[in-house]
Amino acid sequence: MFRRSSLQCSIRALLLLIPWFSCLVVGEVSHNFSQCQEFFYNRTPPRGITAAGYQPICQRYKNQYHFASLYHRQHRAPLFSAYLLSPPDGKRPKTPWMCEPQLAFSHASPEMRQFNTPPDQNVMESQAVTQDYSNSSFTKGHLNPSMHQKTIEGRKATFTLTNIVPQRAGSNSGPWSILENAMLRKFKAFCNGSMYLITGVMPYQSEARWINNRVSVPEYMWSAYCCPLFRSDLPESERLFFPTFAAVGRNDRNSGEEIVPVNVKARAATRGYDVRRMPLETLEGILAQRLAMPISLFDGNCRK
Repeated sequence: MFRRSSLQCSIRALLLLIPWFSCLVVGEVSHNFSQCQEFFYNRTPPRGITAAGYQPICQRYKNQYHFASLYHRQHRAPLFSAYLLSPPDGKRPKTPWMCEPQLAFSHASPEMRQFNTPPDQNVMESQAVTQDYSNSSFTKGHLNPSMHQKTIEGRKATFTLTNIVPQRAGSNSGPWSILENAMLRKFKAFCNGSMYLITGVMPYQSEARWINNRVSVPEYMWSAYCCPLFRSDLPESERLFFPTFAAVGRNDRNSGEEIVPVNVKARAATRGYDVRRMPLETLEGILAQRLAMPISLFDGNCRK
């Protein structure tokens, strides 16, 4: 009788634990962004993204969510990363590149972690690895840049390859870096509350480009912000930029100029990686055409 009672108690205890473990293993790679809605205006992710293959990731590091990414498994690169801009309290950290374990193993830890050496085969099949970028002529381009995160943990969290795309050095350290700094200055000078950013890519439309035959190379980078609370005494020159604004940058100097014209006079500075600033509606129109999806980035166009 004692043995049967003990067995029954153990079974009951196990049944009580099953729901708890089930929640634990679902983790941060899921079917939606329910675990990290705070990184989207009005807690609402972009609408209209209907194509298959995209994987929402709530980017978790040191037991805390830092931003959100929409990842494409076949491209082994994100479509976008969404985050709250916060001026950095320190320098760019020296940190190892990390991966998302749950892309490879659904029951793995929800925490991003450093790559094993050599990387596990399941990890290599599910996402980009550092070797993909070796001798590729591309830099590792942050969608959520380290310089837009306040804490050291937040800055380190951006060093996951699920936040990275192949970006030309001339763009990464040139006009695109200038844009990232400009957004930071606008936040400091004119935002009275949060600034929500979504930064993403546009793949080539006619024929896909790859590095290492594995990682999709974007033809363009794009970024948009939403600052619903801003200074009431905005200078006339700044009113166009609030509550929303956007930009598209060239990641290929040989691309046509339909989306981003080349400033011939400034070519020595831009090296052909020009960035075109534009209203949010213009960017959404370009994305709808290039991605064949009617994307709406910010709920209600960021209107309170």
